[in-house]
Amino acid sequence: MADSEVEEIVWQGKFVTAKRKGKWEFVSRSRGIKAAVILAVEDGYVLLVEQYRVPLGRNCIELPAGLIGDETEGEDPLEAAGRELEEETGYRAAKLESLGEYYSSPGMVSESFTLVRASSLMKIGEGGGTDGEDITVHRVALSALQSFLDTKRREGMGVDVRLLMLLGPQLI
Repeated sequence: MADSEVEEIVWQGKFVTAKRKGKWEFVSRSRGIKAAVILAVEDGYVLLVEQYRVPLGRNCIELPAGLIGDETEGEDPLEAAGRELEEETGYRAAKLESLGEYYSSPGMVSESFTLVRASSLMKIGEGGGTDGEDITVHRVALSALQSFLDTKRREGMGVDVRLLMLLGPQLI
């Protein structure tokens, strides 16, 4: 596909924009919004969240995550990650470190996310999210992660692709 092809906005909402460039259709975040995904692993445990995802029509097991700049333009990714970690899980991190920018499905979505490592965790609340997100927090031993995910799949839940980074060595 030539770079000279025109990118056309097919539809735009508050958070998502559907686009076409040549014969290629894809979606992006509106208004320059990005995302932060938080890897909170400490003492052999990982913090995971479970929440209903409309596109799947079911609950999904994921790493804590949230949008950057959806309410405050120019928001710092690490500040957003810290805020989302507290809102979703009830844990505060004394240290937040960027592990780089990644793309989860580059053939369909142009959205990127910053992977953030959270460490020196302290439980300060119950979590659960905001505005009716109804998030369930799971603190799972890394040694039991595969079994936990197998159980959640049997219960009909989806599993976010980013959890593969925690299973990698077990899959090879």
